Amino acid sequence: MKKGDLIELDIENYAFEGKGIARIKREDEDEKNFVVFVQNSYPGDKVKAKLIKIKKSFAEARAEEILIPSQERVEAKCKYFGTCGGCRQQDLAYEAQIKYKQQQVKEIFKNIGGFSELPEILPIIPSVHSFFYRNKMEFSFSDKRWLTEDEISSEEKIDKNFALGLHVPNVYDKVLDIDVCYLQSELSYRILNFTRDFFKERNIQPYSTKTHSGFLRNLVIRHSYHTKDLMVNLVTADEDDLLTKNYSDSLLKEFPTITTIVNNINKKKASVAVGDYGKVFYGDGFITDMIGDYTFRISTNSFFQTNTLQAENLYKTMVDFAELKGNEVVYDLYSGAGTIAIYISQKVKEIYAFESVQSAIEDAKTNVELNDINNVHFFNADLSKSFLPLIEANKIPKPSLIILDPPRSGLHKNTVEDVIKINPEKIVYVSCNPATQARDIKSFSEAGYKLIKMRPVDMFPHTFHIENVALLLRN
Repeated sequence: MKKGDLIELDIENYAFEGKGIARIKREDEDEKNFVVFVQNSYPGDKVKAKLIKIKKSFAEARAEEILIPSQERVEAKCKYFGTCGGCRQQDLAYEAQIKYKQQQVKEIFKNIGGFSELPEILPIIPSVHSFFYRNKMEFSFSDKRWLTEDEISSEEKIDKNFALGLHVPNVYDKVLDIDVCYLQSELSYRILNFTRDFFKERNIQPYSTKTHSGFLRNLVIRHSYHTKDLMVNLVTADEDDLLTKNYSDSLLKEFPTITTIVNNINKKKASVAVGDYGKVFYGDGFITDMIGDYTFRISTNSFFQTNTLQAENLYKTMVDFAELKGNEVVYDLYSGAGTIAIYISQKVKEIYAFESVQSAIEDAKTNVELNDINNVHFFNADLSKSFLPLIEANKIPKPSLIILDPPRSGLHKNTVEDVIKINPEKIVYVSCNPATQARDIKSFSEAGYKLIKMRPVDMFPHTFHIENVALLLRN
């Protein structure tokens, strides 16, 4: 076999990150069958695939044609599916998606964590909604529009120098211009289309990552699930109060349910939807939403769980695993805007929350005051370095429970070492990446902790991302 070859493959299984697994028999060797990971395929498919990478023990390929489709395939709801990267598995029945996500957690802990005997893995909690589940969307402006195959073959004149939509996977400088999206809400894509028309009619240019000129950078829409608050945040490369006021007034006239409109100004060259500062053109500059009985204030750059209803299921699972009695001292590592700490505040004695981003800590303190909570204490701590000196300097009592909710990269080795030295009775590890979670839990197991049980929670339908909650007890 060589790179570029087209081969027919039967897809037998499902691999991490949503790739199908096929096996090729070796006729002249005693080794195991050669494994091929196939993009854009599912178990039960027979495909014609193009080899894109060949290694000694495996190969990677991309399905070019589905010869016989899997019975688990469905027709994708969105017309941009296959080009846009927002929903990679929209053509797989949702029941099958959650089945494979459950299976992935099991296989990851066996293969990466090295757990020959797995603990109880409770059934995955499906998302309450499989469409329109996000409370936040970040859309990008671009002066380079990605053209779909239909647009390339169309005789219609298309403006290639203006796009408002989502980035195509692995393409940082081009944006797919979209007029509908089933991730957030019907209202959000109506605001998207109105915004595009407003600025195109006035010949206002998108920001160019090449020349660093132009005005428009991002459109961020946040729509609260419980309160129905609605924020529109226009991120621009500079200030133009007259234009932005005109946009704000026109937007409110068309969509009177909007509760706040903000203009974030990002003068940096980096393509991030976060401004150096912001101006409020309507409302308070923030919205509120709820997780459980608690209210959270969300500003333009606040972190808040994207799938509100599933966040409640995630936190309920965490509380069930912790079996809180009410007298616990708890450490909440990577505490963010304090959502976990606040959610469990009435179920424990004291919570000490550690977070490296100061703005997140300020949001957390605001949320604590908003909910009249007085047993949560926040500390600014870079957890990639030892935080034990901080604990000692502030005479923070030792915890019986540590809650971990790190980024996708998992725990820094210094954090693992610190937790082991603190030696809590229980660890509840919440992760958005079971692969790094399995790696870290292996380290805890080698230090005397036992993995008791796990439960996956599907926060992001139609993607291969999996949230997983694990409970560890000290032996």
